[in-house]
Amino acid sequence: MRGTRWRVGLVAGGAAALLAAGVMVAVSAQAAAGCRVTYSVASQWPGGFTGNVAVTNLGDPINGWSLVWTFPNGQAVTQAWNAAVTSSGSQVTARNVSYNAAIATNATVSFGFNGSWTGSNTAPTSFALNGTVCTGSVGGTASPTVSPSASVSPSVSPTVSPTTSPQPGNAMAAVAAMQPGWNLGNSLDAVGADETAWGNPRVTAALLDNVRAQGFNSIRIPVTWSNHHGSAPNYTIDAAWLNRVKEVVDWAIADGFYVMINIHHDSWQWINTMPSDRTNVLARYNALWTQIAAAFRGHSSRLVFESVNEPQFTGASDEAQSISLLNELNTSFRSIVRASGGGNASRLLVIPTLHTSADAARVDPALNWFTATGDANLIATVHYYGYWPFSVNVAGGTRFDATVQSDLTGAFDRVYNAFVARRIPVIIGEYGLLGFDRHTGTIEQGEKLKFFEYFGYYARNRQITTMLWDNGQHLGRTSFAWADAELIGQIKSSWTTRSGTASSDQVYVSRTAAITSKSLTLNLNGLSFQGLRQGTTDLANGADYTVSGSTLTLTAAAVTRLVGSRAYGVNTNIQARFSAGVPWRISIITYDTPILAGATGTTGAFAVPAQFRGDQLATMEARYADGSNAGPHNWTSFKEFDVTFAPNYTANTITLKPEFFAEVNEGQRVTLTFHFWSGAQLTYYVTKSGGNVTGTLT
Repeated sequence: MRGTRWRVGLVAGGAAALLAAGVMVAVSAQAAAGCRVTYSVASQWPGGFTGNVAVTNLGDPINGWSLVWTFPNGQAVTQAWNAAVTSSGSQVTARNVSYNAAIATNATVSFGFNGSWTGSNTAPTSFALNGTVCTGSVGGTASPTVSPSASVSPSVSPTVSPTTSPQPGNAMAAVAAMQPGWNLGNSLDAVGADETAWGNPRVTAALLDNVRAQGFNSIRIPVTWSNHHGSAPNYTIDAAWLNRVKEVVDWAIADGFYVMINIHHDSWQWINTMPSDRTNVLARYNALWTQIAAAFRGHSSRLVFESVNEPQFTGASDEAQSISLLNELNTSFRSIVRASGGGNASRLLVIPTLHTSADAARVDPALNWFTATGDANLIATVHYYGYWPFSVNVAGGTRFDATVQSDLTGAFDRVYNAFVARRIPVIIGEYGLLGFDRHTGTIEQGEKLKFFEYFGYYARNRQITTMLWDNGQHLGRTSFAWADAELIGQIKSSWTTRSGTASSDQVYVSRTAAITSKSLTLNLNGLSFQGLRQGTTDLANGADYTVSGSTLTLTAAAVTRLVGSRAYGVNTNIQARFSAGVPWRISIITYDTPILAGATGTTGAFAVPAQFRGDQLATMEARYADGSNAGPHNWTSFKEFDVTFAPNYTANTITLKPEFFAEVNEGQRVTLTFHFWSGAQLTYYVTKSGGNVTGTLT
């Protein structure tokens, strides 16, 4: 079933072709207007698709153009490149940009876009260039050759056929078709005897089938080679390992994925020693890529190569030397692959910045290398794990605020301005939050969702393809179930549209105080608020809630009903619904101020007894009596969540970890301030004496 489940039967008239696995809708609209339009759907996923439009001028030369068409099923363009696109209802107008305004006789311009759809995705049947209907011949009267019935069922996730792969020089379109992407992390990249070394099961074809069914169009398969090749001078790759990599790659290509493979953790295992061991590192690196290139030279053009993951150089004299060494690796990589012939002569190659960083100091030198190379089939790549204090929950970085958003927009703007604006496509080869390396609860759920909502939106805005890092913490490798359905729902929605959010996903109601109305600030994100719902029941505007500007207020009567018997914790969830995107969950929570108790223990195992009473811990501060900061990261009083402390709501404790006490001064009392999401703050004191710890309330 793996090879056939992606086949889509579509009806098209005349010369239009909907290629089976490729959903390539070819529209040759032909009329007596002196123009011809070819419209194609390069890839499609549930709720979204990538379209390409080629306009050929058959009449007199024109300078400045406007192409108009109407979507038959209410589809909408969400982002575009090589044209300025606007919409009015279902009618779309695409206008030239500065560099493609002129179209000579028989010349063609093209542009692309990402769009959204529901129900069906029938191709447009008529296009007008500068007000004149295009039908493909000067003075001709032929009808458009795409049947209105050519549509795609929303229950099917079609793929891109090898025969519809973008041609050399069309890297922008290929990378657009790769959106969205997913990482097969901690499997073939595991450092150990085989792909199970880091705890994940062996990769199966069924896993890839299920990833594809989730709407992902590309898959990054990181590969670590260090334990799977021989010694100098040949560094021969183990045949069994190379065949296993081929097997997984072939499964992915059969499923219709674009596939990226690379040299992964070798980057910090031995490539990083290049400053002091240049000759041996370069020889080993070149030998590996020579063998990899030869093994895959006959593969589909939907297979792309990434030179190295997160390049870094230990002991480099300065940043300039690191950049020079990376340039040497990338140049050697490109030369080896191109010289190997076959499909590699024009294969898309992915080139990282130093550390795959989006900082200007790393982006600008990479741009210089791209410019000097002049290869049209190259892709730039960076990684993005968010503003660091928010990404790991340290230094008080508990909320998705203006600082976190600015860090994201700054990174995306830099790579857009450096690369995309010059038609060098960009892939964010890994994204997520660094706190996910421990577990996905390090960052509060609502703040996490706001980050991913904005991430997806701004990536679309900047025409950047994204690949979710998943080392097994998101999609179950055998259950094929998402660990956090709410998170993946937000991620998927962000591929095609915005979602509304609010200042919080929590409303705290005191168990003992009188119940009053509760307010949140809505973040409409360009949408309109549609109402509140509890389960399948709509709440009543006026009686249950009011909206004034962006302020949503739950009435006291509604809050009283929603908390019910006022048991500690989440009493119920309601949903704020908007004109697009996923609803915003709001948890109604009953709480009382938590209660802590004194304790004794050791630096290796110390737990503060805590009655949470429905509340949740947000962060912790640590200071000495003189006000100076205590513990790790002593530049801030706010300590790192789950690294230095962690709540255990089942055991009713807050653990202070050995990593915290390792950097606490002997015999000096530390004042801890625990901050809870209800707004409550509690003070606690700990003193380390040798390996023992005493905790008190005073």
